[in-house]
Parts: sequence; structure tokens; C-alpha cells
Amino acid sequence: MMQPEFIIIHQQVAPYVAHIQLNRPKELNALNLQLMGELRDALKLLDADDQVRAIVLSGNDKAFAAGADIKQMAEKSAIDMFNTDQFSTWDAIKKTKKPIIAAVSGFALGGGCELSMLCDMIVASETARFGQPEIKLGVMPGAGGTQRLTRAVGKARAMEMVLTGRFITAEEAMQAGLINRVVPVDLFLQEAVKLASEVAAMAPLAVKMAKEAVLKAFDSTLEEGLQFERKNFYLLFASEDQKEGMKAFTEKRTPDFTGR
Repeated sequence: MMQPEFIIIHQQVAPYVAHIQLNRPKELNALNLQLMGELRDALKLLDADDQVRAIVLSGNDKAFAAGADIKQMAEKSAIDMFNTDQFSTWDAIKKTKKPIIAAVSGFALGGGCELSMLCDMIVASETARFGQPEIKLGVMPGAGGTQRLTRAVGKARAMEMVLTGRFITAEEAMQAGLINRVVPVDLFLQEAVKLASEVAAMAPLAVKMAKEAVLKAFDSTLEEGLQFERKNFYLLFASEDQKEGMKAFTEKRTPDFTGR
């Protein structure tokens, strides 16, 4: 991977935890095609790295990401947008097997809100603002804003956010079930790393399979989801980590998970 221009990768911010920072501060981390491509490639590399078990994704204090890069899209036709196929990058990011924790401060709007929802958990600062304001530009969300938001906060609240473009505060997002916790601004990244570290201390194969099973709940019936969960549960009994985890439990010691 070439040296990225719009993201900064920190390999180890804590044991087995990597951190990717979106880095277009002047544009409030607007998500242009290059940034999204760099993010996709970085996540692919970290997903294959045995020294990484959880990933934190952040912007800066002012903005996680204030949306898509409108300048890049303003003059495009429907066929241009179709041929650009920007959402294939989002589909690739969604396939990341390791858990991703979004650390959000300031604006998470439009594509920024959608990117935070593409992550598995969200830690937000008190200044965080979530919104899908695409309607004010004569369009609508296109990277999951009508789907993931509705599943997270319910129909009524999603309709209000999508149809009026209203932002919600971190506190409202917390009450709605969109995020995991709200913390002071100077702690948002630290808290996200702490949460990632808790996950990284668990058995890596079990974490990946559990993440896969939780996500399956969104695109399957209960019956299909239960079958999928059961299959992953049985499969983990073929792992060394399962033997180590249960042995450590009976021996009253901390398990040493290797991801095998």
C-alpha cells in the first residue's frame, strides 16, 4: 500500500489495537473517493495482520466526517454516479472481519454518519452531532443512511432525521440506541481505545464469528439467524482458543488467546 494522503494509520495504540485517523482537517474530513479508497485498503491490511484484533476509526475533535465531498459530485449525472460505483468501496469496508470502533467528536453528517454506522460500535464525545442532511441538497442518503439508521433508532426518528435533515446530539443518539457511550471531548479517543482493548483481549476467532453472527441478525429471519449462530458456535469448538479459554476458566487463570 502506498503512503496514504488522507488517513493516518497507527499500528499499535494499545496491545492488538490499531487506529486509523481520517485526515482532511480543512474539509472537516469530507469523504472523497481517494480517502474512502485509502480507508478500504488500510482496513484490508489490518484485517490480515495477526498483531491487530480490533480497530479504532476517528476523525478529530471538530469532525469525524462532515459528509461526502459535494464538490466531487455536484456536476455528475446519474450515469456518472452509476459508473463511478463509489459504494463498492463501502461494501468492501463492510466485509472487515475484525471489530471497528468509531470514535466520534463534532460532526458525523451524511456520509460521516453512515461511516460511523458501518462501524460496529460508536464512542462519542459530548460535542458529537449525528445527521443525514442530504435532503437539503435535493438528494437522500445513499450509503446506508435510510437502512442502518432506521434499524438503529427506529422508523419515526429515522424519518425525522432523513426528511428534515435535523442533527441529533450525542445524548439523543445515546438514548436512541445509535451509540455506545458519551464521554468528555478530551476522552473520546481514549475511551474508544479502551473499548477496543477490551475486545482485543478476547479470543480473536470467537470475536470475528460473534461479530459476523450479530450482523447476520439484520439480513435474516430469526430462524436463519439462529441456525447461523449455532453453526459458528459449533465451529469454535475446533479452535485452540476454545480449549485454552475453558481450561483457563477451570484453572482460575487468565487465558492466553492466540487466534488459532
